[in-house]
Amino acid sequence: QVQLVESGGGSVQAGGSLTLSCVASEYTYKNYYLGWFRQAPGKEREAVAAVDAGGLPNYADSVKGRFTVSKDNAKNTLFLQMDSLKPEDTAMYYCGAAPAFWQIVQGEVDYWGQGTQVTVSS
Repeated sequence: QVQLVESGGGSVQAGGSLTLSCVASEYTYKNYYLGWFRQAPGKEREAVAAVDAGGLPNYADSVKGRFTVSKDNAKNTLFLQMDSLKPEDTAMYYCGAAPAFWQIVQGEVDYWGQGTQVTVSS
């Protein structure tokens, strides 16, 4: 069964930090690529960060230098460390899973977590 459970969202002031977690089932973690996405009201869902087939992190230009994606293989968990948060980072953040990495890059994701809200105030 494909399972994704997100946590860690909340409300912070600009310049603050949050860490998001995506806990996957062993099956999901072993057989799918995982990535972070976000969607603000009235905007398209966009890819934020993911780890590619070579183990290298990939980031949207808007978050480079501020966000860090990492994995804990022992806990089947994908993390997103968010620092220097800006009001424009306010969005619902989702963990997504797909069997091919290009699907993560293109947003053609087969499975989604429930989402966790991140709100950044000025």
